[in-house]
Amino acid sequence: MCGIIGILGREPVAPAMIEALKRLEYRGYDSAGVATLENGHLTRRRAEGKLRKLEELLERKPLQGQIGIGHTRWATHGRPNETNAHPHATDRVAVVHNGIIENFNELRTELSGRGAKFTTETDTEVIAHLVTDLMNGGLGPIDAVRAALPRLKGAFALAFLFEGENDLLVGARRGSPLAIGHGDGEMMLGSDAIALAPLTSNISYLEDGDFAVLKRGGAQVYDANGNETKRPVLRSGAASFLVEKGNFRHFMAKEIHEQPEVVGHTLSAYIDFATERVQLPELPFDFAKLDRIAISACGTAYYAGLIGKYWFERFARLPVEVDIASELRYREAPFTPGNLAIFVSQSGETADTLATLRHAKEHGQHVLSIVNVATSTIARESELVMPTLAGPEIGVASTKAFTCQLAVLACLAIAAGRARGTLTEEDEGNLVRALIEVPRHMSEALALEPEIERLARDIAKNRDVLYLGRGTSYPLALEGALKLKEISYIHAEGYAGGELKHGPIALIDATIPVIVIAPYDRVFEKTVSNMQEVAAREGRIILITDPRGAREATIESVAILTLPDMPPSVTPLVYALPVQLLAYHTAVIMGTDVDQPRNLAKSVTVE
Repeated sequence: MCGIIGILGREPVAPAMIEALKRLEYRGYDSAGVATLENGHLTRRRAEGKLRKLEELLERKPLQGQIGIGHTRWATHGRPNETNAHPHATDRVAVVHNGIIENFNELRTELSGRGAKFTTETDTEVIAHLVTDLMNGGLGPIDAVRAALPRLKGAFALAFLFEGENDLLVGARRGSPLAIGHGDGEMMLGSDAIALAPLTSNISYLEDGDFAVLKRGGAQVYDANGNETKRPVLRSGAASFLVEKGNFRHFMAKEIHEQPEVVGHTLSAYIDFATERVQLPELPFDFAKLDRIAISACGTAYYAGLIGKYWFERFARLPVEVDIASELRYREAPFTPGNLAIFVSQSGETADTLATLRHAKEHGQHVLSIVNVATSTIARESELVMPTLAGPEIGVASTKAFTCQLAVLACLAIAAGRARGTLTEEDEGNLVRALIEVPRHMSEALALEPEIERLARDIAKNRDVLYLGRGTSYPLALEGALKLKEISYIHAEGYAGGELKHGPIALIDATIPVIVIAPYDRVFEKTVSNMQEVAAREGRIILITDPRGAREATIESVAILTLPDMPPSVTPLVYALPVQLLAYHTAVIMGTDVDQPRNLAKSVTVE
């Protein structure tokens, strides 16, 4: 979501803060701003829209301060405009904030009664006024922040800059991520290591509830109980990531095309290619002793979990419940102690998923996370972490992270089947062999891109699209509809093929494209019946299938995308690519902001 940077430097910090904020653009934002101390005085520059507008403002009105904080804002409270852009400030303190202050109205009323003048619609402004009120009451900057934090209800990451304090930044986190960067006579705060990578490779991650005091000579960290503590300084690999588009027009296109490589890397972490066996880290539980698995996630990761359910139940005969994270902890689902809860997240910082993970731990569940950021909060709070090796995913719409999540889930399901005796050694070999072939099949699927682009030109003319699938293709239909909605802004819905007659068929007419995901498998003939129902109502069908499916689909009004033959167990990984490309090219044709679609954020770190 929002991006935070703070720098205690030896040269003017505004240019470095802009570069750091650019590396956080993938989180999504609608305004940006920086604040520095100019001759000891707080001075701000803020702009609505993209960072280039802030850069242009700084060219006209440069800042020379050697200490500063910066922010990219994704609106939660208040409209996305310059007034509501961060940093927010009084005459004594400036603050940048990622998160939501749930009791801001109560604090605003209280502070207004003591003379505070509010100028924005945001929840963040109350933080600046609260700290100022405490400083006016006699507290120094550090103690004022320390006293203010318990008054704030909600999840947040904060960075503070103070009038007249040329060697002091204060940071705090509760729920939202924040990291410290250690330099040579310089210190930094940032939302994640990617932001800090150009400045340092030495990173400390603040734990939940931490409060940090930064000076150029180092940092003091205090835990949630107020005790001084040490957070390990780690060597970050983020500096090696080339967060560039390369030869692609958009990050999303680049990331779609990276999938053969990154899925191969991910599989290599969990498969012995020589013996064709799944090779997992030591597990803190025994699959054979489990009677249930709970999978929880949000958005695209939730659909990965739905596909994982099919695999666990088919390969391991192990019942699985899949919940949207924001629902699981509120519906009071019963947990049997000793069972397994799996949490799936690209960022590892998704607020609802993290809260649900903590809920599961409280109820005695073994906790396993599948994340793309091995140093994230979800990873650090899990009993076992199985990282995906997708690398930084910059496009807001998840692509390569999704297929890497599927790769890990498939390996887990096979391992569960072997442990429970529902898969033989021969079965395991066949399933692993199919996974090993996935990167090649993905490359073959990418070769269909020119054909997919032509089909996208027709889809772009419509305002409604339906997706159909059965079995593991059903969650993929849901994911396809989500992709189209989030980047092209076309209304789309995904349905199980068998549900067509139970309502959605009423929508079918000559104006509705229907995208059918149907490899030739045991339910293919049923899906053909659904296509015939669509064709009878003049719906325009795009069928994504394999050579046999293409031969058997004897319906005239069908455009067919033919993928290579492959075992049904791996079709979701490969069929995801044409689904992604169809959404991508439709969005490009419609001229939307593909990498940063409106109203969306990459990492949702508030509820």
